[in-house]
Amino acid sequence: MKFFFFHIPVMDPEPAGRELNRFLGTRRVIAVEKHLVNDGPRSGWAVCVTVADGPEAQAPPAGGGPPGRVDYKAVLPPEQFEVFARLRKLRKSMAEKEGVPPYAVFNNEQLARMVQEPVTTRAALARIPGVGPARVKKYGAAFLALLRPSESPPSAPSESPDAPA
Repeated sequence: MKFFFFHIPVMDPEPAGRELNRFLGTRRVIAVEKHLVNDGPRSGWAVCVTVADGPEAQAPPAGGGPPGRVDYKAVLPPEQFEVFARLRKLRKSMAEKEGVPPYAVFNNEQLARMVQEPVTTRAALARIPGVGPARVKKYGAAFLALLRPSESPPSAPSESPDAPA
């Protein structure tokens, strides 16, 4: 894993934005974090991009689709894929509210790990590669609410072993 840093000025952001987009198109992105730095006329976005390191680090060639792209519907059992689909919907909603791409919240691989392991605590969420304390704090509660098994409704009194016959 490697980290790259970019500054996108508030005034005239297009050139730096194009550079960032070119960079993102050539790497396998694990995470993107951004923070507004308020410094008067030098204000801008500080962007930290975490990318994969090693042979898997290169992005797929344009137009050819990603090599080894995972079809999670084929990989995950139906009950896990159902949860995975709900997590993707939540991720999309959160990303739209924040104005970031969905992978900036969690990538598909991280969502799949959440349902495969399964993740039900903040500590387990933090053990997923690329999910750090900031993501756990920011998104953990919402995602864990979907991942935790729902409480089963209480049994009817006639079915309860303690109920009188």
